[in-house]
Amino acid sequence: MTDTPGIVITGGSGRMGRMLVKAVLASDKCHLAGVLEREGHDWIGKDIGSATGGQPVGIAVTDDPLEAFARAQAVIDFTAPAATVAFAALAAQARAVHVIGTTGLSDDDIKSIDAAARHAVVVRAGNMSLGVNLLVKLTQKVAEALDPDFDIEIVEAHHNKKVDAPSGTALMLGEAAAAGRGVTLADVRDAGRDGMTGVRQRGDIGFSAIRGGDIVGEHDVIFAAAGERIVLRHLATDRAIFARGALKAALWGQTKAPGSYDMMDVLGL
Repeated sequence: MTDTPGIVITGGSGRMGRMLVKAVLASDKCHLAGVLEREGHDWIGKDIGSATGGQPVGIAVTDDPLEAFARAQAVIDFTAPAATVAFAALAAQARAVHVIGTTGLSDDDIKSIDAAARHAVVVRAGNMSLGVNLLVKLTQKVAEALDPDFDIEIVEAHHNKKVDAPSGTALMLGEAAAAGRGVTLADVRDAGRDGMTGVRQRGDIGFSAIRGGDIVGEHDVIFAAAGERIVLRHLATDRAIFARGALKAALWGQTKAPGSYDMMDVLGL
């Protein structure tokens, strides 16, 4: 299978890392070129198949991204902002497609990633699932159709290990709603209500985050006016949907010119 694109998975021991490794190994359209973990991790030097409780696959986990990326045509990265920014520069040097599902990126982080995209393909999305990206599109369309008499609230729920809020997907939905209204999200965002906050401001886009148990991901976009509500909802029950989307993005990017893309581009929405 060496005539297929080689893919490196970063953060291979994590929930998404394991799912991504499994998805690549199961695909006949690509092959696993490497698996990364942080320096000092217990899995360094171990075969990724054995480390995950399966049969050896001939790929040892490494902490050397430069060496791993040199063998790759794509890197799939669901890690942490600082690691993702560093990986973006190295993937660009290797001219490898960099698929980024990392959330919690700052404006400065995104500027650094966009700079790397001048030299290689970067596909970045807060959520890689087809259903969520359709929900984003629908959110923008509904926001375009309804005036600010309809309050917009975005409610998201995730597992108790998630460290950032609102989720990257919730922010995608907020950006879509703001675009539909012809405003900038930063100007109308209303998050973290607690105590005597005063009445809700007309035109604001509100966010609420729920954390508990093993919830994979749930997102509601609520358009509420006097006497009626419209609720758009997506429920994720299996992380495999994100792995499938990320793999689709990595393969799609093989024929594209350097630049910044998202899942809307990949899906042609």
